[in-house]
Amino acid sequence: MKEIGGYFEIELDGKKEYHSRALRLNSGRNALRYILKVKKPGKIYVPDYICGSLPASIKKERIDFDFYQINENFEPLIDARSVEPSSFIIYINYFGVHDRTINNLSGKYKNLIIDNAQAFFSRPVNGMCSFYSPRKFFGVSDGAYLYIDTSLDEQIKTDVSYGRCEHLLKRLDLDARSGYQAYMKNETAFSGRPIRTMSKLTHAILTSIDYARAKKIREENFLFLHRSLVGINELDMPTGNVNGPMAYPLLISKKGVKESLIRSNIYVATYWEEVLARVKKNSFEYKLAKYLVPLPIDQRYGLDDMRRIVDIILAFI
Repeated sequence: MKEIGGYFEIELDGKKEYHSRALRLNSGRNALRYILKVKKPGKIYVPDYICGSLPASIKKERIDFDFYQINENFEPLIDARSVEPSSFIIYINYFGVHDRTINNLSGKYKNLIIDNAQAFFSRPVNGMCSFYSPRKFFGVSDGAYLYIDTSLDEQIKTDVSYGRCEHLLKRLDLDARSGYQAYMKNETAFSGRPIRTMSKLTHAILTSIDYARAKKIREENFLFLHRSLVGINELDMPTGNVNGPMAYPLLISKKGVKESLIRSNIYVATYWEEVLARVKKNSFEYKLAKYLVPLPIDQRYGLDDMRRIVDIILAFI
């Protein structure tokens, strides 16, 4: 029976999810596993420039896969005629700025899986499987959204995530450094979690976010950084349809940019060190893994913060 009375829980302002029509799961890699279990592809093609967790998820489902390269416009270098009818291609919406590329690819490749982990605000393409990772955009410990036209024919339990929120609470109560070890512990634990539906806690948080505000701020910050850094950025950045991107990708073939930012308490990630051991040193993927700096642009920050980032970078180079 429904509980009445007693102590209070955290109060959240329930509104509406951005992806209210999607299937709610507990992680992006498990969303991919769900797709593989339903679609049962004969083979998967994955980009060389990819997080190691996704090939690991494919291996867990015992499906054969090959890597493919991308060009400097982040387009797949794979001949559609060479892809077997039973095979699928995973394409990553890198940094959340390649919606137009995806629309073009959807007419070129038959079985396309869109990894929108870096593109929360991008809408799915009809007929294509798409999955999202909200923890890369908002303060949740886990969760995923999946668009797919077929359901898995098995019962899936609901996840429970209260025990994985230490890093979120420490960052709010203390600072990012204090919660970093808990954050890394949570990240590492994703590989061993079974497929579950999204926890009630994560769902409640995701129904309490002002998505229009978050999207607007991300776009403003992205465009400010682009105007300020386009002269030194080695990437030809598409800005015609910016759609609430995850980060501003700055590529400068010079060591130390990332370290200079971190020394100033501007935390930037690395995508993805394991790529360096897998690709040729003269490849575009190697250059990305070695030198790309994804600059934070999210809704916690304004243009004054962006100016600080720009000043540090320009002073360094």
